[in-house]
Amino acid sequence: MKNYNPKMHTAEHILNQTMDRMFQCGRSFRAHIEKKKSKCDYKFPRMLTEKEIEKIEKQVNLIISKDLPVKTYFLDLEEARKVVDTSKLPSTAKDKIRIVKIGDYDQAACIGEHVDSTREIGKFKISSVSFDAGILRIRFKLEEE
Repeated sequence: MKNYNPKMHTAEHILNQTMDRMFQCGRSFRAHIEKKKSKCDYKFPRMLTEKEIEKIEKQVNLIISKDLPVKTYFLDLEEARKVVDTSKLPSTAKDKIRIVKIGDYDQAACIGEHVDSTREIGKFKISSVSFDAGILRIRFKLEEE
């Protein structure tokens, strides 16, 4: 398993689903997850507006506040391809793929550690956003509530 901070890593999943739902941009293609601060990079055509940044933060925090269960389960690779994006899996991926499901909001193939419930995450805060050459970078942190 990847040694990501479970709270931050679960927040990343929620941010990815929120970005895809709001902008149909897919999940981040690159992420750096740490306990104090993290960042996600998206293929995106422009910079976000202040209003959009606020809307993303509000939606992520709404999902966190719903106290959704975070569960893991395994699927055969062929079944997994029907329900999650498997394009980031290494070519050496085994027959069984681990799926992380956050309530009815998100599910993704993932090997990292996560919280048991979204309420454990704390408050999500976007610390900065930048845009360069078709890449939107969102930096975020978590605040204890």
